[in-house]
Amino acid sequence: MQATTVLYLVVAAAVLGGIRLLSSPHYARWGNGLAAVAILAAIVLVMAQHNLLTTSSVLTAIAVGSVGGAALAIQVKMIQMPQLVALLNGCGGAASMFIALAEASSPLASAVLWAATFAVTGLAVIVGSFTLSGSLVAAGKLHGVLNEKAIILPQHSWLTVVLMAGLAVYLVAGALSPITGIGTYSLILLPFSLALGVIVTVRIGGADMPVVITFLNAASGLAASLCGFVTENALLVACGAMVGASGVLLSHKMCRAMNRSLLTVFLGFERQSSQGQEQEVAALHSHGDVGGADPVGLSVELLRDAKDVIIVPGYGMAVSQAQFKIWELAQALEARGARVRFAIHPVAGRMPGHMNVLLAEAGVPYEKLFEMDAINEDFKRSDVGLVVGACDVVNPAAINVPGTPISGMPILKVYDSKHIIVCKRTKSPGYSGVENPLFYHDNAIFLAGDATCTMLSLIDGLSISKSDGENGDE
Repeated sequence: MQATTVLYLVVAAAVLGGIRLLSSPHYARWGNGLAAVAILAAIVLVMAQHNLLTTSSVLTAIAVGSVGGAALAIQVKMIQMPQLVALLNGCGGAASMFIALAEASSPLASAVLWAATFAVTGLAVIVGSFTLSGSLVAAGKLHGVLNEKAIILPQHSWLTVVLMAGLAVYLVAGALSPITGIGTYSLILLPFSLALGVIVTVRIGGADMPVVITFLNAASGLAASLCGFVTENALLVACGAMVGASGVLLSHKMCRAMNRSLLTVFLGFERQSSQGQEQEVAALHSHGDVGGADPVGLSVELLRDAKDVIIVPGYGMAVSQAQFKIWELAQALEARGARVRFAIHPVAGRMPGHMNVLLAEAGVPYEKLFEMDAINEDFKRSDVGLVVGACDVVNPAAINVPGTPISGMPILKVYDSKHIIVCKRTKSPGYSGVENPLFYHDNAIFLAGDATCTMLSLIDGLSISKSDGENGDE
């Protein structure tokens, strides 16, 4: 076995080891560092093997990329992490696209079997450019530069299918035509592939962004793996395949959490609404106003007496940066002897793990974060279910009303809690557009306003009630 092959295997094993360490919050930082060093070693190995660049140029490129990446990552806030991930996916797609085009323009490109060369090169161009344009649209939506809601063009689903079919036919026809000029053939694929990425992603609304992020991550890995075949580099094939496989598995998990399929998310062929759904949702309302004239005071009273509190964070928490005050409130409750846990829905926020990252930023121990399946049945035994900025992931209409965009989606069963406190700006629907009857439950208190301000009011109320109790003891 050649020394290069052995080194490739070591690097691939290091990448796998880094991914494995990411599964534990205690070793995630080490895993991230190990994978980063392994990828850096892979870059150096590939360039050294093929004599692509001089030592000075490689070091210069690494320095420029490292400084640029560090500068970008340092200034990005935690709430902006989803759009950063989308941009990084786009960068991966762009790199694969350029490599494929460069290889296609090489004088040796048509010296081997035409069909195999064109098929692999064309696929790399299609997937890479699709990932680039799709990721840019996703990042624009997440950052508010583009309309966050789904933009539906006339015959949008069929337009997507026709464009995909056209690319497939062109790819097959090109592979079966033994003529020179792979570079020209590949360049023709470029604009149509870029257009496909835009058309597919622009129709995705904010609620489906976790699926989009994971899917584009898988696409960037696939593009890299295809470039490995184009350049005949086994290491690139392996690393790209690992990224692609992890992205596919995560996309599948996100779809299961929403009870939807990738076909539904990207093409929207399945029925999204049914006649009379608004009346069915309205029928679930109790229209009770538990809070009365002083909802904050009553909420403080419930929290003061609670022994078991489950907090459900949502994207509204991220927008208001309320995670710090939520943890402060949780600590105040624990100081009073309450058990406090956080329930995390798989698609809460804008990408997988978004809520976990935000809460970790505030210092919440990972042991207090529970996935939906691990904590859902505990709501029945909780004294208070505290919802902060979440809507669709706690909406009972997903269970009780058929034909809505969220029907059948597993939700956090906050409605089972003895008492419910909802902190949200307004009672308006979430990204799904489905009104939430949880806000009108007889045992629910709705605290309208910014989540940070609401948390401050609850913290102050608990502090006052604690001091009153101490004065009474004296």
